[in-house]
Amino acid sequence: MRDAANEALSFTQGKTRTSLEHERMLLLSLVRLVEVIGEAASRISPEKQKQITQIPWPQIISMRNRLIHNYY
Repeated sequence: MRDAANEALSFTQGKTRTSLEHERMLLLSLVRLVEVIGEAASRISPEKQKQITQIPWPQIISMRNRLIHNYY
């Protein structure tokens, strides 16, 4: 999760929201990294998730599900 998050941060360095509209490769890369992060988050035990309360586990996991399954 950390590696994917760090990679996403490096990809977005110096970019704006508008960059996503004009750079398809950036958009697709970020979507994939969010999918990876969400999948990894879903594999963290509920007990461990409760211990690390500063991470919004349900939102991360549900974002992954929306991206993978095209929930709108």
